[in-house]
Amino acid sequence: MNSKSITKKISTPIQGCMTWGKWGANFSTKAYQQQIEACLDLGIATFDHADIYGDYTTEAAFGSGFKASGISRESVQFISKCGIALKNKSRDTQTNHYDYTYQYIINSVQRSLEELQTDYLDLLLLHRPSPLMDPIEIQQAVQTLLDKGYIKSFGLSNFTPSQTSIIQQKLTVSANQLEISLKANEPFFNGDLDFCLLHQITPMAWAPLGGILGNQSHPLILEKAFVKLEKKYALSRDALLLAWLLKHPAGIHPVIGTTQVARYKKAISAIAIDFDTEDWFYLLAAFRGHDIP
Repeated sequence: MNSKSITKKISTPIQGCMTWGKWGANFSTKAYQQQIEACLDLGIATFDHADIYGDYTTEAAFGSGFKASGISRESVQFISKCGIALKNKSRDTQTNHYDYTYQYIINSVQRSLEELQTDYLDLLLLHRPSPLMDPIEIQQAVQTLLDKGYIKSFGLSNFTPSQTSIIQQKLTVSANQLEISLKANEPFFNGDLDFCLLHQITPMAWAPLGGILGNQSHPLILEKAFVKLEKKYALSRDALLLAWLLKHPAGIHPVIGTTQVARYKKAISAIAIDFDTEDWFYLLAAFRGHDIP
């Protein structure tokens, strides 16, 4: 199966697992099992990880919950990221840094496989670009992982078009996970999403709600837009923000970080909405406080 067919399997939305463990809900094995099952019941079959989540503990906790569920591995997709090395006593690291050496990438993936209790990742992402990354060394490591079947496809996270161009000289880049939201709307204008369209790279949006819902006080013009569009599309505010992202032709896959089943259902409701073009610009203008030039 080639990398393009792999990314076609990725669910919309993707379930982000960063706050499922020590950095958030700190689920028990049973709670992990229940959350995974709740996601699958709603058609959310892709789970996004990174080796560093929970100070290197969340993947193992998730793996135990997934094993307990008895769900077949073929019915889900696992994404993980590597490349950030956090200060950590057990790993003898003294300073937060990036590491994209051959052996570090290989070791990171092998450890993720062990902790997730799986034979392969559907998608491996390089977590953040490093000023010291050697594209040839990265290519050698990723190709080894592909050849051994440890990963099915490869992508990036938080990489600019120029950085992606360097990497894709030697490798097929299937996805780029970026901060994209109504608040973090730069990718719509700075060439990030244009580059994804041009090279058939699947964009994934982390923090797709942009923290907007945590702010109870909005400018009157934005509040008015929310109320009007919530009524028009019969969507909750969080689903409205996701539907706004899904309008883009690059096919953005939001990575939702919630642990609440009710919010899974709201996220799913955004998928079927055909967001009107004028409404898309209306909400953008309401947030930015001005129309397009």
